[in-house]
Amino acid sequence: MHIRLIVGLGNPGPEYETTRHNAGFWLVDNLANTLPGCRLQRESRFNAMVAKTSISGKEVWLLEPLTFMNRSGQSVGALARFFKIAPEEILVVHDELDLPPGAAKLKRGGSSGGHNGLKDITSALGTQDYWRLRLGIGHPRTLNLQQAVVDFVLHRPRREEQTLIEEAIDKALRIIPMVCEGKMAAATTQLHTE
Repeated sequence: MHIRLIVGLGNPGPEYETTRHNAGFWLVDNLANTLPGCRLQRESRFNAMVAKTSISGKEVWLLEPLTFMNRSGQSVGALARFFKIAPEEILVVHDELDLPPGAAKLKRGGSSGGHNGLKDITSALGTQDYWRLRLGIGHPRTLNLQQAVVDFVLHRPRREEQTLIEEAIDKALRIIPMVCEGKMAAATTQLHTE
């Protein structure tokens, strides 16, 4: 079993581009830019930006839903059904409040942890049994901010946080070839110890 679909979560539109909630988009954009001839293009039947590429000799789809975050499952479910991609062959990349900026963790299954994008994907797939790549953005309380969570995720990170998030994305990108080969244990070990 290997990853055949990598989904970056975020909100569409220039006003959201630099917000913490778009960390999943940032990783997928960076990944697409490193792959020869890979360009995300609007695909109306999936209501998403989509690219078909090859990573480690495996055919892999990249997807960024053009719905808002809480409707991400529409795009993910539509593409997964169309190409017969099983939930355990899907990697969803998303911002994670419970991890500090600079941290990145890989896991399979589990609850949505209050993340509306994950909730909708779980509903669309009918299971929680898909892979998640969690990019830490911190929590307003642990960062000594008085912002409400909804306000926090829809704002741009402070400069020092942005640098840490970008470092976490770089670390995560280094394990993508392994997850596309199905070497999940090795990928997890590398990501969690680097």
